[in-house]
Amino acid sequence: MSEKETPMSIAKNYFYNAVYQIINLLIPLITVPYISRVLGSNGVGINAYTNSITQYFILFGTLGIALYGNRAIAYVRDDRTKLSRTFWGIFILKIITTSLTYVIFLCFLQITDQYKGIFLIQSILILAAALDISWLFMGLEDFKKTVVRNLIVRIIGVICIYVFVKTPIDLWKYVFILSVSQLLGQLTLWFYLPKTVQKVKLKWRDVTKHFIPSISLFFPQMAIQIYVVLNKTMLGYFSKTEEVGFFDNADKIVKIALSIVTAMGIVMLPRVSHTFARGDMRKVKEYIYQSFEFASYLSIPMMFGIAGIAKGFTPWFFGPGFEKTGLLICVISPIIVFIAWSNVIGQQYLMPIGKVREFTTSVLAGAIVNFFLNLFLIRYYQSVGTAIATLIAELVVTFVQLWFIRHDIRVIKLLSSAWKYIVSGIIMYSSIHFIGLVLHNGVKTTVIQVFSGIIIYVMLLVLFKSNLNMKLLLLIVGKLRIKSNKLSHRDLDERE
Repeated sequence: MSEKETPMSIAKNYFYNAVYQIINLLIPLITVPYISRVLGSNGVGINAYTNSITQYFILFGTLGIALYGNRAIAYVRDDRTKLSRTFWGIFILKIITTSLTYVIFLCFLQITDQYKGIFLIQSILILAAALDISWLFMGLEDFKKTVVRNLIVRIIGVICIYVFVKTPIDLWKYVFILSVSQLLGQLTLWFYLPKTVQKVKLKWRDVTKHFIPSISLFFPQMAIQIYVVLNKTMLGYFSKTEEVGFFDNADKIVKIALSIVTAMGIVMLPRVSHTFARGDMRKVKEYIYQSFEFASYLSIPMMFGIAGIAKGFTPWFFGPGFEKTGLLICVISPIIVFIAWSNVIGQQYLMPIGKVREFTTSVLAGAIVNFFLNLFLIRYYQSVGTAIATLIAELVVTFVQLWFIRHDIRVIKLLSSAWKYIVSGIIMYSSIHFIGLVLHNGVKTTVIQVFSGIIIYVMLLVLFKSNLNMKLLLLIVGKLRIKSNKLSHRDLDERE
């Protein structure tokens, strides 16, 4: 791939992966206002609680194979034979580990008394994880396929939710639709497989050699899972399922913003891995500086924006009884910035260049902090305590990673433009908060706040002479001109 093609291909892959991540979160979120009203905070909480426990089995079943597979495929993607051997070896290993985990899950069902039926339906997600081969296409930097199949399957799932879920007793139908949609989404990718890899004869060694490397990535994933999923598990255990429902809805809103920002991490992991394999460290560092500024450019206004609209947005979106979710959104909104930064440092730098130990240490530190803070804070502050614990944990992860890279990457250079985004974000927050105070809560007010916030933020960065902001504006204007010219030529052709 030539250097001229690189920025455009990164932008294209970022777009596809951003869409992919948004689909994963946004389409279920479309149903949230409806589901919140139909199932109530208790039903939402039961789904979140049982799903959080199921995620542990998925985690142990898939080990670190998704991340490892992405990176391993990127290393060998130029050789189809090696690519095929690597894919089949990793996939067979994944089938073995998830099968063993599913047996353990069935044993778990025999000893649990609560929500046994819901747990059984959630277990479809374990089967979906076993058949997931999206890591192959991500390693090949072919993101379009995963986006298209996800979009179609998820839209069908949304339609089914509105058709079949009508009362609180339909909780099992809701969980079933979400789980089966995930499974069908994974199965659709298999239609592309014959054109991507070939059949090869494998030795047992071709399977087992991937076990230890994937285990090395399993530990950081396990640590991440502790403060991503264990939050809801501990909240459900020490508090009420309603509190899990409040936190889960706040978490979904914040993750929508995160999906846009962290999409770059999935795109850059195979790119940086491939560049590192060629020994071009100068290019690797260049990618990191650019990616970090882009992450700051997006994440900082999203943090201020979500916090600014939360109070007025929550009542009309989630419905009566979810007022506490607005407060939780405000509390955890800064994690958008912390995770955006740690995503660049961890997934785009430490992992691709093989510094897995440093990455693991950072997320393990966050997991430990999160666990002990949850033990103390949930008892006194319930879901607010979980939100505070999550915020501090993400701050710890980011700080530890910045400490590890201080000798390789100039931290001051990474943060050099952040002040422009922070100042612009604060002014934007003040403006949209004022709009919320003047106007009544409702859809129209939220829409006005969002568009006003975007315009204010972009215009302020024009005044601050932000290079990245100017590049993006010129790129958008250029795209609009190209589209306009195409439409003009089409009109002329039709007239002729």
